[in-house]
Amino acid sequence: MNFRNTILIYLLLISLKLTSQHIENHVFKIVSYNVENFFDTKDDSLKNDSEYLPGGFRGWNYEKYTQKQANISKVIAAIGGWEPPALVGLYEVESEKCLWDLTHYSGMKNMKYRFVHFESPDFRGIDVALLYQPSEFKPIHKQAIGIKFPFSSGTTRDLLFVSGIIPTGDTLHVFVCHFPSRLGGELESENKRNFVASVLRQKTDSLFAACKNPNIMIMGDFNDYPTNTSMKEILGAEMPEKPFTSNKLYNLMYPIHLSGKGSHKHNGEWGALDQIIVSGNLMTNERFKCSKAQVFEADFLLEDDEKFLGKQPFRTYNGMKYQGGFADHLPVYVDFETKIKN
Repeated sequence: MNFRNTILIYLLLISLKLTSQHIENHVFKIVSYNVENFFDTKDDSLKNDSEYLPGGFRGWNYEKYTQKQANISKVIAAIGGWEPPALVGLYEVESEKCLWDLTHYSGMKNMKYRFVHFESPDFRGIDVALLYQPSEFKPIHKQAIGIKFPFSSGTTRDLLFVSGIIPTGDTLHVFVCHFPSRLGGELESENKRNFVASVLRQKTDSLFAACKNPNIMIMGDFNDYPTNTSMKEILGAEMPEKPFTSNKLYNLMYPIHLSGKGSHKHNGEWGALDQIIVSGNLMTNERFKCSKAQVFEADFLLEDDEKFLGKQPFRTYNGMKYQGGFADHLPVYVDFETKIKN
């Protein structure tokens, strides 16, 4: 075989290899869900969990605990459809046992989720957690970011920070947050949420400084709306409008909140306490680009609002009455359009 024919065959093989590769469009779904008081039935002497123990005044027991698991798994399965969501942020989870039972013994057992969780100093023991599909997200760093208020000895949930590799080969930096509640009044508790927002902003600024065009995704129940000081001014999460800047944060739930819709209903009005926030690079990254955020408002998650009319979230308890519902928040989610070479 002469040199010319050898080169032609070599070029043909390269051409066949290149044409055999193709770009696969893939959906990477992220869900954020406050499951409201997901307690196990074991007494923890370090937590104030007596309300949700067998014999406690809520009447919590193993059957109700397994029903709660079944309800959460139903929601996640319904949001995912044929494919389980890649990442699921959960809030108000008491323990690692809750997460283990949820992922191994409930309807989610076939979804093969793994999870990241740290025990936090919250006085009730309710923590945040991140569920992930190991084929979609490979953690390379896990950290609980503690919060110490300079003006109070009170405690609150840690911020959960997890970095991982996604199918495109990019690194995704994920923050899972549950800001201090409005218990005692919005204005009276505002300084706590503002402080946690400042800690979160410091962490994102560190990523912007250390990485070129980092992929940052923040999700959680912030107990504030996109228009509140903690979110708009201190965290600096802006309306997702063009042009996008890679070192800025954009609140995907901002438009939904301004439209009068949301994930939580208070005194007859819906609002977006649950939010998904991304760095500017995720608004423009062609390999991993986010779409609009959405509220998952399936009929089975809602009940009639007899006081304010319309619908409201179908909760586990209505006051002190057990009714077997889901939570006082609706899940929110966003799909990322990914392009993967095969």
